[in-house]
Amino acid sequence: MSDIPARVVLREVGPRDGLQNEPPVPTSEKIALIDALAQTGVGEIEAVSYVHPRAIPQMADAADVWAGIARDPSIAYSALVPNLVGARRALEAGFADIEVVVSASRTHNLRNINRTPEESLDAIAEVIAAAHAQGVRCQVIVATAFGCPYEGEVPEEQVVGLARRAVALGADSICFGDTTGMGSPPRVGRLVGRFRDACPDAVLALHFHNTRGTGMANLAAALALGVDRFDASVGGLGGCPYAPGASGNIATEEAVYLLQEFGVETGVDLDRLLEVAEFAQRIVGHELPSGLLKAGPRTRLAG
Repeated sequence: MSDIPARVVLREVGPRDGLQNEPPVPTSEKIALIDALAQTGVGEIEAVSYVHPRAIPQMADAADVWAGIARDPSIAYSALVPNLVGARRALEAGFADIEVVVSASRTHNLRNINRTPEESLDAIAEVIAAAHAQGVRCQVIVATAFGCPYEGEVPEEQVVGLARRAVALGADSICFGDTTGMGSPPRVGRLVGRFRDACPDAVLALHFHNTRGTGMANLAAALALGVDRFDASVGGLGGCPYAPGASGNIATEEAVYLLQEFGVETGVDLDRLLEVAEFAQRIVGHELPSGLLKAGPRTRLAG
């Protein structure tokens, strides 16, 4: 376990990846959620996505949300973009970090954006160039990296091949997305190892879902390999509108709790984060899947 990092960066993705899977939430409540998350000590927040409102109507108010938040200069706010048009909107809005997605699975990519993965990477090259021309960082997320709900197994060499091309195109970091929670600790170990062999200097992040109950085990496995960047969603909000059965992301508060147990620093105030998870639960109007939200940390004793 000697590769466990002393500190981990958590990117909070609830405001985008979480809320896009809920009935539309009022703009004012999205702003309040982002501002509350900014007070927890989290260093990165995925705030919005600039997608066409017909595709994801829940994100139609992205410009208003971004204009309304009290931006903390210590936090890296990011926007997900589907293409060059979305990237230009994000760049014009002043984002310093953007993300763009390609699926390792051909079928998932076609259903998602009606392109093959190779065609998506051709378009992503333009997004990266546009971002870098303005001094903006661009992360390439490789979705369905651990399996596809339509195709099943996705060969690791296929995933790594797409990631390696993205790195060659200038991606500032790579994120492997477990879009439908098909990952497991052995799969995490194999994919992380293969990617590091292929791109030893690349920055790697991981995005796990807890669809099959392996999300936190996957985080622990990656942590033991020295991975120090993870996505998580307050309360376990999330899923994927283009992937049947894709339940929520790993909960940010559960990730912080587990990392604390490993002695890993996150900079996040867990008690304050739990308060924000309760707020997130109220604004979506239903119980969220986070076990820690229900039980509290082990230090919370019965009265």
